[in-house]
Amino acid sequence: MTPQFEPEAKVLIISVAARMAGMHPQTLRQYDRLGLVQPQRTAGGGRRYSARDVALLREVQRLSQEEGVNLAGIKRVIELEQWAEQLQQRVAQLEQALEDAHRMLAEAGSAGFPSRDLVRRNAQRSVVIWRST
Repeated sequence: MTPQFEPEAKVLIISVAARMAGMHPQTLRQYDRLGLVQPQRTAGGGRRYSARDVALLREVQRLSQEEGVNLAGIKRVIELEQWAEQLQQRVAQLEQALEDAHRMLAEAGSAGFPSRDLVRRNAQRSVVIWRST
């Protein structure tokens, strides 16, 4: 029976993480120094990896061996993927806030708020550049 834990839980010691990723522990130390995969540190300085870290280690290895990407390029790819994930989360938050605002406006309109003061907006998204002449 394999123990189950959250993908983000930093519970794996370096030897276990290295074995799961199919790498030597020294490789994990090097990747840590380069900032590719950053494990959590214990009070004594030991490294603790998560299942997500192991998946990232495997991706680093794949990019390096199969795609021929150097470590600097891999670091940039990881940074851009993390940035894209953060942006997607922010977009989801903003979409939820917009949906909440639309709901509140609809409730205000049905509660006697003068509907002539509400401006309806279609669902299309567009960018408009305005320049004064």
